[in-house]
Amino acid sequence: MDGISITTIISLIILAIVVVALVKTAQIVPQRSAYIVERLGRYSRTLDAGFHILIPFIDRVAYRQTLKEEALDVPKQQCITKDNITVSVDGVLYLQVLDAQAASYGISDYRFAAMSLAQTTLRSIIGQIELDKTFEERARINEEVVKAVDDAAQPWGVKVMRYEIADILLPTTINDALEQQMRAERERRAVVARSEGERQEKINISEGEKAQIINLSEAEKQKQINEAEGKAREIQMLAAATAQGIERIATAINQPGGKEAVSLRIAEQYVREFGRLAKEGNTLILPAELSNIGGAVAGLSQILQNVGTSKP
Repeated sequence: MDGISITTIISLIILAIVVVALVKTAQIVPQRSAYIVERLGRYSRTLDAGFHILIPFIDRVAYRQTLKEEALDVPKQQCITKDNITVSVDGVLYLQVLDAQAASYGISDYRFAAMSLAQTTLRSIIGQIELDKTFEERARINEEVVKAVDDAAQPWGVKVMRYEIADILLPTTINDALEQQMRAERERRAVVARSEGERQEKINISEGEKAQIINLSEAEKQKQINEAEGKAREIQMLAAATAQGIERIATAINQPGGKEAVSLRIAEQYVREFGRLAKEGNTLILPAELSNIGGAVAGLSQILQNVGTSKP
Protein backbone atom coordinates (compact mmCIF):
# COMPACT_ATOMS: atom_id res chain seq x y z
CA MET A 1 0.00 0.00 0.00
CA ASP A 2 2.85 2.32 0.86
CA GLY A 3 4.61 1.30 -2.39
CA ILE A 4 1.55 2.21 -4.41
CA SER A 5 1.29 5.56 -2.69
CA ILE A 6 4.93 6.39 -3.43
CA THR A 7 4.55 5.37 -7.08
CA THR A 8 1.45 7.47 -7.44
CA ILE A 9 3.10 10.46 -5.92
CA ILE A 10 6.11 10.10 -8.17
CA SER A 11 3.82 9.80 -11.21
CA LEU A 12 1.95 12.91 -10.24
CA ILE A 13 5.19 14.79 -9.78
CA ILE A 14 6.44 13.67 -13.18
CA LEU A 15 3.10 14.66 -14.75
CA ALA A 16 3.26 18.09 -13.15
CA ILE A 17 6.79 18.57 -14.42
CA VAL A 18 5.69 17.59 -17.93
CA VAL A 19 2.75 19.98 -17.82
CA VAL A 20 4.90 22.83 -16.59
CA ALA A 21 7.49 22.03 -19.24
CA LEU A 22 4.82 22.04 -21.94
CA VAL A 23 3.43 25.32 -20.67
CA LYS A 24 6.85 26.91 -20.65
CA THR A 25 7.81 25.33 -23.96
CA ALA A 26 4.75 26.24 -26.08
CA GLN A 27 3.92 29.95 -26.36
CA ILE A 28 1.09 31.43 -28.42
CA VAL A 29 1.50 35.17 -29.03
CA PRO A 30 -1.74 37.07 -29.84
CA GLN A 31 -2.05 39.42 -32.82
CA ARG A 32 -0.59 42.92 -32.29
CA SER A 33 1.50 41.72 -29.35
CA ALA A 34 5.17 41.00 -28.75
CA TYR A 35 6.82 38.80 -26.09
CA ILE A 36 10.35 39.39 -24.84
CA VAL A 37 12.22 36.12 -24.21
CA GLU A 38 15.20 35.90 -21.86
CA ARG A 39 17.61 32.98 -21.81
CA LEU A 40 19.24 32.47 -18.47
CA GLY A 41 18.42 36.03 -17.47
CA ARG A 42 19.65 37.74 -20.66
CA TYR A 43 17.66 39.04 -23.64
CA SER A 44 17.31 36.33 -26.26
CA ARG A 45 14.68 37.35 -28.85
CA THR A 46 11.29 38.98 -29.45
CA LEU A 47 8.35 36.72 -30.30
CA ASP A 48 5.85 38.04 -32.82
CA ALA A 49 2.24 36.89 -33.22
CA GLY A 50 1.95 33.09 -33.67
CA PHE A 51 3.08 29.77 -32.11
CA HIS A 52 6.57 29.45 -30.66
CA ILE A 53 8.62 26.74 -28.84
CA LEU A 54 10.90 27.63 -25.94
CA ILE A 55 13.51 25.62 -24.07
CA PRO A 56 12.01 24.69 -20.71
CA PHE A 57 13.67 26.12 -17.61
CA ILE A 58 16.18 27.99 -19.81
CA ASP A 59 13.99 30.38 -21.83
CA ARG A 60 11.28 32.42 -20.21
CA VAL A 61 8.90 35.19 -21.29
CA ALA A 62 10.07 38.21 -19.32
CA TYR A 63 7.80 40.94 -20.81
CA ARG A 64 4.53 40.99 -22.70
CA GLN A 65 4.04 44.17 -24.71
CA THR A 66 0.99 45.26 -26.71
CA LEU A 67 1.58 46.96 -30.06
CA LYS A 68 -1.85 48.54 -30.16
CA GLU A 69 -2.38 52.26 -29.73
CA GLU A 70 -3.13 53.01 -26.10
CA ALA A 71 -5.14 55.85 -24.57
CA LEU A 72 -3.85 56.98 -21.18
CA ASP A 73 -5.95 59.23 -18.98
CA VAL A 74 -3.67 61.99 -17.72
CA PRO A 75 -4.90 62.93 -14.23
CA LYS A 76 -6.19 66.42 -13.45
CA GLN A 77 -3.55 68.84 -12.23
CA GLN A 78 -3.29 72.47 -11.14
CA CYS A 79 -1.59 74.84 -13.58
CA ILE A 80 -0.84 78.56 -13.17
CA THR A 81 -1.22 80.79 -16.20
CA LYS A 82 1.01 83.70 -17.13
CA ASP A 83 -1.40 86.13 -15.42
CA ASN A 84 -1.30 84.07 -12.18
CA ILE A 85 -4.67 82.31 -12.53
CA THR A 86 -4.88 78.73 -11.26
CA VAL A 87 -6.70 76.32 -13.57
CA SER A 88 -7.33 72.59 -13.41
CA VAL A 89 -6.44 70.72 -16.60
CA ASP A 90 -6.77 67.08 -17.54
CA GLY A 91 -6.31 65.27 -20.83
CA VAL A 92 -5.82 62.05 -22.75
CA LEU A 93 -2.48 60.84 -24.14
CA TYR A 94 -2.37 58.44 -27.10
CA LEU A 95 0.80 56.39 -27.64
CA GLN A 96 1.97 53.17 -29.28
CA VAL A 97 4.88 50.77 -28.72
CA LEU A 98 7.02 50.47 -31.83
CA ASP A 99 10.01 48.63 -30.32
CA ALA A 100 9.04 46.05 -27.71
CA GLN A 101 12.65 45.44 -26.62
CA ALA A 102 13.29 49.17 -26.00
CA ALA A 103 9.95 49.53 -24.19
CA SER A 104 10.92 46.61 -21.93
CA TYR A 105 14.51 47.56 -21.13
CA GLY A 106 14.64 51.29 -21.87
CA ILE A 107 12.44 52.30 -18.92
CA SER A 108 10.70 50.51 -16.10
CA ASP A 109 7.19 51.90 -16.84
CA TYR A 110 6.82 53.88 -20.04
CA ARG A 111 3.12 54.59 -19.36
CA PHE A 112 3.79 56.32 -16.04
CA ALA A 113 6.76 58.15 -17.49
CA ALA A 114 4.77 59.42 -20.49
CA MET A 115 1.90 60.65 -18.29
CA SER A 116 4.27 62.40 -15.86
CA LEU A 117 6.16 64.06 -18.69
CA ALA A 118 2.88 65.20 -20.28
CA GLN A 119 1.82 66.79 -16.99
CA THR A 120 5.07 68.67 -16.46
CA THR A 121 5.16 69.84 -20.08
CA LEU A 122 1.55 71.01 -19.87
CA ARG A 123 2.28 73.03 -16.73
CA SER A 124 5.26 74.65 -18.42
CA ILE A 125 3.30 75.58 -21.57
CA ILE A 126 0.28 76.99 -19.72
CA GLY A 127 2.61 79.01 -17.53
CA GLN A 128 3.65 80.91 -20.67
CA ILE A 129 0.09 81.70 -21.81
CA GLU A 130 -2.50 84.09 -20.40
CA LEU A 131 -5.87 82.76 -19.28
CA ASP A 132 -7.80 84.05 -22.30
CA LYS A 133 -5.36 82.35 -24.67
CA THR A 134 -5.59 78.92 -23.01
CA PHE A 135 -9.03 78.35 -24.52
CA GLU A 136 -8.08 79.74 -27.92
CA GLU A 137 -4.77 77.89 -28.30
CA ARG A 138 -5.73 74.36 -27.32
CA ALA A 139 -4.46 73.00 -30.61
CA ARG A 140 -1.04 74.60 -30.14
CA ILE A 141 -0.82 73.35 -26.55
CA ASN A 142 -1.65 69.81 -27.68
CA GLU A 143 0.99 69.95 -30.41
CA GLU A 144 3.69 71.15 -28.04
CA VAL A 145 2.89 68.45 -25.47
CA VAL A 146 3.04 65.75 -28.17
CA LYS A 147 6.36 67.04 -29.48
CA ALA A 148 7.97 67.19 -26.02
CA VAL A 149 6.78 63.75 -24.90
CA ASP A 150 7.53 62.12 -28.25
CA ASP A 151 11.12 63.39 -28.24
CA ALA A 152 11.63 61.98 -24.74
CA ALA A 153 9.93 58.66 -25.54
CA GLN A 154 12.01 57.75 -28.59
CA PRO A 155 14.67 55.87 -26.52
CA TRP A 156 11.83 53.89 -24.98
CA GLY A 157 10.63 52.59 -28.35
CA VAL A 158 7.34 54.44 -27.87
CA LYS A 159 5.64 56.77 -30.37
CA VAL A 160 3.35 59.48 -28.97
CA MET A 161 0.49 59.86 -31.44
CA ARG A 162 -1.45 62.82 -29.99
CA TYR A 163 -2.58 64.57 -26.85
CA GLU A 164 -5.99 66.11 -26.25
CA ILE A 165 -6.96 68.47 -23.43
CA ALA A 166 -10.17 67.07 -21.99
CA ASP A 167 -11.24 69.96 -19.79
CA ILE A 168 -10.06 73.25 -18.31
CA LEU A 169 -11.71 74.18 -15.01
CA LEU A 170 -11.52 77.69 -13.60
CA PRO A 171 -12.06 78.95 -10.04
CA THR A 172 -15.58 80.11 -9.19
CA THR A 173 -14.53 83.75 -8.87
CA ILE A 174 -12.90 83.69 -12.29
CA ASN A 175 -15.98 82.06 -13.80
CA ASP A 176 -18.18 84.80 -12.36
CA ALA A 177 -15.87 87.51 -13.71
CA LEU A 178 -15.81 85.90 -17.16
CA GLU A 179 -19.59 85.64 -17.20
CA GLN A 180 -19.90 89.33 -16.34
CA GLN A 181 -17.39 90.16 -19.06
CA MET A 182 -19.26 88.06 -21.60
CA ARG A 183 -22.57 89.63 -20.56
CA ALA A 184 -21.10 93.12 -20.97
CA GLU A 185 -19.70 92.14 -24.38
CA ARG A 186 -23.08 90.82 -25.51
CA GLU A 187 -24.79 94.01 -24.34
CA ARG A 188 -22.20 96.10 -26.17
CA ARG A 189 -22.75 94.13 -29.35
CA ALA A 190 -26.51 94.55 -28.96
CA VAL A 191 -26.12 98.34 -28.58
CA VAL A 192 -23.83 98.49 -31.61
CA ALA A 193 -26.21 96.37 -33.66
CA ARG A 194 -29.18 98.53 -32.62
CA SER A 195 -27.32 101.76 -33.46
CA GLU A 196 -26.27 100.32 -36.80
CA GLY A 197 -29.88 99.41 -37.49
CA GLU A 198 -31.08 102.92 -36.61
CA ARG A 199 -28.32 104.42 -38.74
CA GLN A 200 -29.25 102.24 -41.69
CA GLU A 201 -32.91 103.10 -41.18
CA LYS A 202 -32.15 106.85 -41.33
CA ILE A 203 -30.00 106.34 -44.41
CA ASN A 204 -32.78 104.40 -46.11
CA ILE A 205 -35.36 107.07 -45.22
CA SER A 206 -33.12 109.89 -46.49
CA GLU A 207 -32.38 107.94 -49.66
CA GLY A 208 -36.10 107.41 -50.16
CA GLU A 209 -36.87 111.10 -49.63
CA LYS A 210 -34.06 112.03 -52.00
CA ALA A 211 -35.38 109.68 -54.66
CA GLN A 212 -38.90 111.07 -54.11
CA ILE A 213 -37.71 114.69 -54.54
CA ILE A 214 -35.78 113.74 -57.68
CA ASN A 215 -38.80 111.93 -59.11
CA LEU A 216 -41.09 114.88 -58.32
CA SER A 217 -38.68 117.37 -59.91
CA GLU A 218 -38.32 115.15 -62.96
CA ALA A 219 -42.09 114.87 -63.18
CA GLU A 220 -42.49 118.67 -62.85
CA LYS A 221 -39.80 119.19 -65.48
CA GLN A 222 -41.51 116.78 -67.85
CA LYS A 223 -44.84 118.46 -67.15
CA GLN A 224 -43.43 121.88 -68.03
CA ILE A 225 -41.83 120.45 -71.16
CA ASN A 226 -45.11 118.85 -72.17
CA GLU A 227 -47.03 122.09 -71.48
CA ALA A 228 -44.48 124.12 -73.46
CA GLU A 229 -44.64 121.65 -76.32
CA GLY A 230 -48.44 121.78 -76.15
CA LYS A 231 -48.49 125.57 -76.22
CA ALA A 232 -46.00 125.64 -79.06
CA ARG A 233 -48.10 123.13 -80.93
CA GLU A 234 -51.22 125.21 -80.20
CA ILE A 235 -49.54 128.38 -81.50
CA GLN A 236 -48.40 126.55 -84.62
CA MET A 237 -51.88 125.21 -85.23
CA LEU A 238 -53.50 128.63 -84.61
CA ALA A 239 -50.98 130.28 -86.93
CA ALA A 240 -51.59 127.65 -89.56
CA ALA A 241 -55.37 128.00 -89.20
CA THR A 242 -55.14 131.82 -89.34
CA ALA A 243 -52.91 131.66 -92.39
CA GLN A 244 -55.27 129.20 -94.02
CA GLY A 245 -58.25 131.44 -93.21
CA ILE A 246 -56.52 134.51 -94.60
CA GLU A 247 -55.56 132.56 -97.68
CA ARG A 248 -59.16 131.49 -98.21
CA ILE A 249 -60.40 135.04 -97.66
CA ALA A 250 -57.91 136.32 -100.23
CA THR A 251 -58.98 133.61 -102.64
CA ALA A 252 -62.64 134.48 -102.10
CA ILE A 253 -61.97 138.19 -102.69
CA ASN A 254 -60.54 137.44 -106.11
CA GLN A 255 -63.67 135.53 -107.07
CA PRO A 256 -66.44 137.36 -109.05
CA GLY A 257 -68.47 139.50 -106.60
CA GLY A 258 -65.93 138.93 -103.82
CA LYS A 259 -64.92 142.52 -103.50
CA GLU A 260 -68.51 143.76 -103.22
CA ALA A 261 -69.21 141.14 -100.53
CA VAL A 262 -66.17 142.22 -98.57
CA SER A 263 -67.20 145.87 -98.80
CA LEU A 264 -70.68 145.01 -97.54
CA ARG A 265 -69.25 142.93 -94.74
CA ILE A 266 -66.91 145.71 -93.65
CA ALA A 267 -69.75 148.24 -93.65
CA GLU A 268 -71.93 145.98 -91.55
CA GLN A 269 -69.13 145.34 -89.05
CA TYR A 270 -68.34 149.05 -88.85
CA VAL A 271 -71.92 149.97 -88.06
CA ARG A 272 -72.26 147.12 -85.52
CA GLU A 273 -69.16 148.06 -83.59
CA PHE A 274 -70.13 151.74 -83.60
CA GLY A 275 -73.55 150.93 -82.21
CA ARG A 276 -72.04 148.73 -79.48
CA LEU A 277 -69.69 151.54 -78.47
CA ALA A 278 -72.65 153.88 -78.13
CA LYS A 279 -74.47 151.43 -75.79
CA GLU A 280 -71.55 150.81 -73.41
CA GLY A 281 -70.97 154.42 -72.19
CA ASN A 282 -72.66 157.73 -71.63
CA THR A 283 -69.97 159.49 -73.64
CA LEU A 284 -70.16 159.05 -77.37
CA ILE A 285 -67.08 159.66 -79.47
CA LEU A 286 -67.92 160.40 -83.10
CA PRO A 287 -65.19 159.89 -85.65
CA ALA A 288 -64.46 162.72 -88.05
CA GLU A 289 -65.17 160.39 -91.00
CA LEU A 290 -68.68 159.53 -89.78
CA SER A 291 -70.17 161.52 -92.62
CA ASN A 292 -68.18 159.53 -95.11
CA ILE A 293 -68.75 155.90 -94.14
CA GLY A 294 -68.59 154.90 -97.72
CA GLY A 295 -65.09 156.37 -98.03
CA ALA A 296 -63.86 154.39 -95.06
CA VAL A 297 -65.34 151.21 -96.40
CA ALA A 298 -63.82 151.91 -99.77
CA GLY A 299 -60.41 152.40 -98.13
CA LEU A 300 -60.59 149.07 -96.30
CA SER A 301 -61.77 147.39 -99.50
CA GLN A 302 -58.76 148.83 -101.32
CA ILE A 303 -56.43 147.33 -98.66
CA LEU A 304 -58.02 143.91 -99.01
CA GLN A 305 -57.78 144.21 -102.78
CA ASN A 306 -54.09 144.99 -102.54
CA VAL A 307 -53.60 141.97 -100.25
CA GLY A 308 -55.42 139.76 -102.69
CA THR A 309 -53.47 141.01 -105.69
CA SER A 310 -50.08 140.75 -103.89
CA LYS A 311 -50.60 137.02 -103.16
CA PRO A 312 -48.28 135.03 -105.39
